[in-house]
Amino acid sequence: MKFFKKPLWWESGIKFTCLPNCGKCCNEPNGIVYLSLKDMTRLAAFQKLSLHDWIKRDCRKTIDGRYVLKSKPENLICIYLDDDLNCNVYDSKPDQCSAFPWWNENLKNEKTWNKTKNICPGIEHPEALIIDKNTIKFWVEADEIAEKGVRDFDLVE
Repeated sequence: MKFFKKPLWWESGIKFTCLPNCGKCCNEPNGIVYLSLKDMTRLAAFQKLSLHDWIKRDCRKTIDGRYVLKSKPENLICIYLDDDLNCNVYDSKPDQCSAFPWWNENLKNEKTWNKTKNICPGIEHPEALIIDKNTIKFWVEADEIAEKGVRDFDLVE
């Protein structure tokens, strides 16, 4: 007897486009951006800092010990988001940022996806393209790696 895995609700693809000058995904107070070592290395190089100096300047540790990007103290928004809602590190941004909206928590079911649609005007936008399941899976996996994060990094200690 063969068992068939139930298809995921999004396997036929989802209409999405990242809209210019939007920034709504980054403009969420108390948002957390988990960082992989690859993200940290890329961002430090982009900022022309040593990894150690970049981590001290732009990261903080969560309660469970993972490194995340700092937020601006005045509004708790990402430190790299400017007043015009543009990302100052767009070309080297963390994989978790690139993976939005394809986060596991957003794709869990259609109810969580509908909450994400309320934040993101690029989902089902009239000019959006269908994003295929393989592309979505790629970003889901990138999000999983980022979410694991970096905990023990001896350059910082």
